[in-house]
Amino acid sequence: MTPVTVQIPADWPATEEQALAVQDELRVRVVLDEPGPPPGTGRVTGVDVAYDDERDVVAAAAVVLDAATLAVVAEATAVGRISFPYVPGLLAFREIPTVLAALDALPCAPGLVVCDGYGLAHPRRFGLAGHLGVLTGLPTIGVAKNPFTFTYDDPDAPRGSTSPLLAGAEEVGRALRTRDGVKPVFVSVGHRVSLDNACAHTLALTPAYRLPETTRRADALCRAALRAATT
Repeated sequence: MTPVTVQIPADWPATEEQALAVQDELRVRVVLDEPGPPPGTGRVTGVDVAYDDERDVVAAAAVVLDAATLAVVAEATAVGRISFPYVPGLLAFREIPTVLAALDALPCAPGLVVCDGYGLAHPRRFGLAGHLGVLTGLPTIGVAKNPFTFTYDDPDAPRGSTSPLLAGAEEVGRALRTRDGVKPVFVSVGHRVSLDNACAHTLALTPAYRLPETTRRADALCRAALRAATT
């Protein structure tokens, strides 16, 4: 599989001020009142990225799974230059051109897209999952490994237990236990999916491990693409 080579778009934000203005413009287009596709049906796609900052290279992967069986249906990778400096809260601007190229290279429609990161659980309520959803029109969710800057009570020990992920009194996502007694993951809505449904999808994607199969497979693929691009 040959990765797509990605150029940074000519109009891509170059400064923090420009990126914040883009977030403000796009955030109002997030759709929060749709349930999204039923869990366990159709296709579900994981996206992830890997970086080599010293060589100024980013690799993205998109892996499409059959939602019912979790078998791989299709996969694609893209490699390009890092498109934005590291700024907390603006990480999507480092990732999106390459992620979009990987999604565009898929031979089939991706269905629900699962990001290794955040949607509404973001200081400006517009993490990668929301940003990607607005740009593509696809239903998206974020499943993160840590709670970012937000607070939560530890969910009960059994798999499937949840607790609100809170910004003050506002629920921006949920801590979700995907394995009995194992640290939860942190689920938030990106675009065109309800929070209940986002958690149900995450449970359907975690039959054996803490992290969704979408994330596990996309992580392995983007790391392999990065190694190939930098050796």
